Amino acid sequence: MGAAAASSVARIASPAPVRLDALELRLVRLPLREPFEASFGRMESRLLFLIRLEAEGTAGWGEVVAGERPLFSYETVETARHAIRDFFAPALFDGRVGSLADVAARFAAFRGHPMARAGIELAYVDLVARLRGEPLARVLGGTRERVAVGVSLGIQPRLDALLARVDQNLELGYQRIKVKIKPGWDVDVMREVRRRHPSVLLSADANAAYTLGDREHLKGLDALALLMIEQPLDPDDILDHATLQKELTTALCLDESITGLARTRQALDIGACRIVNMKVGRVGGYSHALAIHDLCVSRGVPLWCGGMLESGIGRAHNVALASLPGFTLPGDISASRRYFARDIIAPEVEVAPDGTIAVPPGPGLGFEVDVPFLESRSEAVERLARPGP
Repeated sequence: MGAAAASSVARIASPAPVRLDALELRLVRLPLREPFEASFGRMESRLLFLIRLEAEGTAGWGEVVAGERPLFSYETVETARHAIRDFFAPALFDGRVGSLADVAARFAAFRGHPMARAGIELAYVDLVARLRGEPLARVLGGTRERVAVGVSLGIQPRLDALLARVDQNLELGYQRIKVKIKPGWDVDVMREVRRRHPSVLLSADANAAYTLGDREHLKGLDALALLMIEQPLDPDDILDHATLQKELTTALCLDESITGLARTRQALDIGACRIVNMKVGRVGGYSHALAIHDLCVSRGVPLWCGGMLESGIGRAHNVALASLPGFTLPGDISASRRYFARDIIAPEVEVAPDGTIAVPPGPGLGFEVDVPFLESRSEAVERLARPGP
């Protein structure tokens, strides 16, 4: 981690070191307003994994973005629960904690499980912000009062259904449209969206559905003036992404391949992408997210904040992160009602007619968690308490 990145992490500290009292792990299921389909699968509900971290009579909230099945990532809700319960929580309760750097150092001996450690880091930084009486965005180093947002549209059963959703979301003000693609639902679909909306900021997201052998087919997207093609190849194939990027005029954006600071640096060094999708839950939390942000700023690489079908808790963290200066492209944050009939926060996240979301000025997340509704939808709750007096 470079000096600038280390400085960014070090400034996230509580007024004084605190002894963490308890860590609550809560599973909550919310139905989606409509099924969401990407190249790797289809979802009709979201099992949310929420983290509540308590210290000195104050609590911070985080969210583990892992899914129920190992499709987007090898991590699942159950593997994350295991890692937190048996490894991360005991390390966290061992003495007082003074900063985000301290939290990251306690987890350094363990390999993998970035989504699990991210959920704890998010809850910790929310706790720090509340203890300091400051907005989360300010604690992170955010500079914007409003963040620009786009929307991600899943694979539809028919082209006319997709076009109708594009029209609807543009009317709602979203500044960018991202369309999920897969073999058989790609170039012709994107061509029709572009024909219908010649000037909209448009991108395609493949979720690793292609191989380098599809390069000639993917070149058909070059004629459509797309902002980017997101993650066309396997997450481990950054060398193949570099080869593909040299043959395409459209910028490639990496998502699943961006697993931490080292992988981001390697991808940029070999030219595997020109844009980076930041998902704080995917990269291991704020300690890595801030370091990646600083790296991209130093390289002049555009960043945007991706979404993982989070609840309002994860969504609020994304809004705060997207307020940092390096996030120059509209993120996949969206309004709460884009995915859920009712969110677990109040007020819910809303998108203004100009396609922006306000960065909350209140302490911590800036939203209140609707605990009674949360409890009515909970499938499991586990409280891990600090041992001893």
